[in-house]
Amino acid sequence: MSITAAPNRLHAARAGVQKFGTFLSGMIMPNIGAFIAWGLITALFIKTGWLPVPALGGFGNDPSGQPYTGLVGPMITYMLPLLIAYTGGKAVYDVRGGVVGAIATMGVIIGAGIPMFIGAMIMGPLGGWTMKKIDAIWDGKIRPGFEMLVNNFSAGIWGALLALFGFFAISPVVAGISNFAGGVVQFMVNAGILPLTSIFIEPAKVLFLNNAVNHGVLTPLGIQQAASQGKSILFLLEANPGPGLGVLLAYMFFGKGAAKASAPGAALIHFIGGIHEIYFPYVLMRPLLILATIGGGMTGIATLAITHAGLVAPSAPGSIIAVLAQTSRDSYVGVILSVILACTVSFIIASIILRASRNREEGDLAAATAHMEEMKGRRSMASTLLRGAGGVATATEIKNIVFACDAGMGSSAMGASVLRNKIRAAGHRHVTVTNQSIANLTDTYDLVVVHQDLALRAGEKTPSAQLVTVDNFMGSPKYDEIVDLLNEQAETEAVPFPGVAGKAEPASEAEAAAAHVAVPHHHAETKHVLRRESVVLSGSASDMAGAIDEAGRLLKAAGAVDDAYVAAMHERESSVSTFMGNGLAIPHGTNEAKPHIAASAVTFVRYSEPINWQGQAVKFVVGIAGKDKEHLGILAKIAKVFGDREQVARLEAAQSVDEVLDIFGRVNA
Repeated sequence: MSITAAPNRLHAARAGVQKFGTFLSGMIMPNIGAFIAWGLITALFIKTGWLPVPALGGFGNDPSGQPYTGLVGPMITYMLPLLIAYTGGKAVYDVRGGVVGAIATMGVIIGAGIPMFIGAMIMGPLGGWTMKKIDAIWDGKIRPGFEMLVNNFSAGIWGALLALFGFFAISPVVAGISNFAGGVVQFMVNAGILPLTSIFIEPAKVLFLNNAVNHGVLTPLGIQQAASQGKSILFLLEANPGPGLGVLLAYMFFGKGAAKASAPGAALIHFIGGIHEIYFPYVLMRPLLILATIGGGMTGIATLAITHAGLVAPSAPGSIIAVLAQTSRDSYVGVILSVILACTVSFIIASIILRASRNREEGDLAAATAHMEEMKGRRSMASTLLRGAGGVATATEIKNIVFACDAGMGSSAMGASVLRNKIRAAGHRHVTVTNQSIANLTDTYDLVVVHQDLALRAGEKTPSAQLVTVDNFMGSPKYDEIVDLLNEQAETEAVPFPGVAGKAEPASEAEAAAAHVAVPHHHAETKHVLRRESVVLSGSASDMAGAIDEAGRLLKAAGAVDDAYVAAMHERESSVSTFMGNGLAIPHGTNEAKPHIAASAVTFVRYSEPINWQGQAVKFVVGIAGKDKEHLGILAKIAKVFGDREQVARLEAAQSVDEVLDIFGRVNA
């Protein structure tokens, strides 16, 4: 599916900056471990560190009177820039590009005499790109047997030339730029106007331009400042978790609906996990809240400037744990105070804004999350928590949908059947709907439907797919949203999909097998899965645990399971509810309990008084034990029945076992 939109210059420019920022981030982030290592060594062993060691910190003289070199200086002068250059070159032209980029950067390092991070971010990709172009000149023209000779000498010669170019031409320019930028920062500090940078940094974060600002400017300058002064304020201009935490706390106290309910979890991910993008949708939902983050950011920076506090190395991710780990020995009071005050100011401003708008319609958190991901250009794993509160987002063409649950044999099979019926009724025969356990998910699906309590686990397995969370597998309104999305998708096709027009034909046996649905036509595997003796019209249990035991006893009586499986049915319920909607629950065991299934069986129990099933009213309990997918045909029929309120009413009024079996479509035929 392709949708052509009118070009938007502003969006194109933003996308270009984001792409550039992502490329810069791609050079820095893989090497964050090296930065942390350097920061820890610096904090511990330099002259003013926690455990001063001359030979490691690089101060003082050895017994022969020679100055100690130490680890700190060589690591920041040579190791870190070369790692960045290699990573940048490798991103452009694999290992060969990385090697040439590192050689080229060495010339800039020696020529400048200062830590050359900006030079590395230039020469690394340049070396990889130019080597790629040179190799293209004689690609396919080298005589057999001479490939290694040509490849090695061409890389060596070109790397040497780039090192000379870096030494004589690039290093003076980059050194001048670095000194100028450092002077500007120092001027802003001395003039007391550094806090004004929050006016640009905080909106840039929400618009996902932070990588270009942070990794392109602040981190390189901060490292050079830390090398000369032992710490830098620049590392906390963007990474301070205080402003975002203040916004989330305000939602916890004064928000409404899904935003209020999800704010505590988002705050934990933001503050402890260091994933700041989790709070971006909350700001996008109320754009005026950007004033809160700006106010908090300015307060934090001002506090750092007044207390002369800073970090010894970048804080990545922006977790309070990472921030404290990189804090300079003399800066703990200032850094902690900057986080607290930034959070406080942001909280106060955000609370005023939220309270002033409490009588207005609550913003759509899911829409804001989708907008955030659209700006970012990819789905955010952190925002999986937020997507559970909303609907279905648009993305790439949807051709295969998977229902995922813990075991992949009960809840997911029922949900898949319900949605499959709706999709086929709408004429979308090209869309497949399957079910799978989360443990067996692969990142090959276009859309994943999962219970909201399992969203994070499913999201980790399928980062490229759209994720739709439900709390009701039988009657979720999300199913209609998915069908609407498929309808819109079909309308944008130049040529309709086969089978879109007109009424959907009945599924063939081959199609049903591909969709994990057994068609009960002369198939031995569906016989005796639901036995007459496994249908109880008046259950004896009065609570959820008793109902699970009753379903378990029927499964055991059918020779399908043992006691361990029944125990696993209770375990499954303690992690994720098997309530399906329309008065139905389908208790079943966990994925680990599958070895305790001797044969497939389905049981049916109806209760005269509704059972409290974790806050939901349940009148029908269908127990499941599935071996080799033999039970899926029955589940498909059960799902179809419970998706129809008239059929549910018939089940409720049924006076005999035969009536129940007839409603389910002669399941043993």
